[in-house]
Amino acid sequence: MSQDRTLDACLDDTLHPEKAAKVLTTLLRDDQFEDLAAYFRVLGEPSRVRLLHCLLDAELCVCDLAALSNLSVAATSQHLRTLRNLHLVKRRREGKVMWYSLADEHIRSLLFITQEHLAHAQPRAAARPVEVS
Repeated sequence: MSQDRTLDACLDDTLHPEKAAKVLTTLLRDDQFEDLAAYFRVLGEPSRVRLLHCLLDAELCVCDLAALSNLSVAATSQHLRTLRNLHLVKRRREGKVMWYSLADEHIRSLLFITQEHLAHAQPRAAARPVEVS
């Protein structure tokens, strides 16, 4: 394990100003990193990701989403509120029914790109040797 640490460490204390300068031109502000982290925290809850996935191709009401997600209506509503607050889903009222859908195509793209990454990464992860204690 200590050998792994030395492989990741710098071999000397030399800075590479040209590379650092290039990164600085695209580096986000601290508040932007906070916003990104907030999205990832919200998406770190499997039930919320399941709800988003349910909305990929359909506009659904809370009762439908609850049934499809194996959640209570109350829990589904709470998750939808969180997703709405970050503009990941939107809602529209039709009479007494509130219909939910993805906020925009970026959310759909984010879900598809993540699924593609997982499909691409899983064969490598499965090929790694498993340590037996």
